[in-house]
Amino acid sequence: MVSSPHEAMHRIFQEYPGLFSRVSEVLGVAFSPPTSVAVLPTDLTESRPVERRVDTLLRLDTEHEEPLLLAVEAQGKKDTDKPASWTYYLSYLYAKYRTPPVLLVVCQDRATAEWAARPVHIGPRQWASLTLRPLVAGPHNMPLITNAADARKDLALATLSAITQADDPDIGAILKSLSAALREAPESLAGPLVELTAQGLGKRPAAEQWRNLVAVDLSFYTSPLSEEIRDEGRAAGRAEDILLALQQRDIPVSDEARERITTCTDLDVLRDWFLRSLTASSAEDVFTTE
Repeated sequence: MVSSPHEAMHRIFQEYPGLFSRVSEVLGVAFSPPTSVAVLPTDLTESRPVERRVDTLLRLDTEHEEPLLLAVEAQGKKDTDKPASWTYYLSYLYAKYRTPPVLLVVCQDRATAEWAARPVHIGPRQWASLTLRPLVAGPHNMPLITNAADARKDLALATLSAITQADDPDIGAILKSLSAALREAPESLAGPLVELTAQGLGKRPAAEQWRNLVAVDLSFYTSPLSEEIRDEGRAAGRAEDILLALQQRDIPVSDEARERITTCTDLDVLRDWFLRSLTASSAEDVFTTE
């Protein structure tokens, strides 16, 4: 089951590398759209027993500018160890690939985003040898997209916006505009974005809103989330059939039996229980195999 906002915040750049140039434009730094993209290994571990692993690493080639390495980090909270890790990533990448690296940090809360955006000067105060300056995308600077026309212009950016704005009071309108825009997109494009949105929302209240929208507006898609929602609906319907059959036959159902029936998600088991409910002499007999 999709559940990790951390994965969605950086994986979306693997799926849609061109999104970086639009995000950087929103952030006030111009990078040309890539003409080709190579996904690079994310393991930055050295031979010594210290593991350094960036979330997503891409090489972006552009038409008019030199290539660059894009390291994307999803950051869920403040972490005092991260600036040192990020500095290591950038130094290591430049030393290994001899290509300019850029660090993009994606956050879902403003406090973490503002913390991550602070320049970190490395060296004595008289002369900083290095300065860490991440680009940071978060709820404070990603566009608030609340109508389908705007979402339709750039579906990947609209998806990232919804993920970073997951706790915004207007998240319902944001998700509604995204689902309306995705409804008109080819399934090959919309399917991954449906899943990334669900992943990015994690266990927040907005996740349930998104599931409801997928169940109604995007019910014709065959993404894993759509299938999961359909299976849940089928299970709920079958459980209701079992309880109705027992009720029609005046067979009492205990709270324990009712909970067992309504929380079961295995369609094959529910089918067997339904067939037994037609002849069972008690609710407990429904669960008894011959």
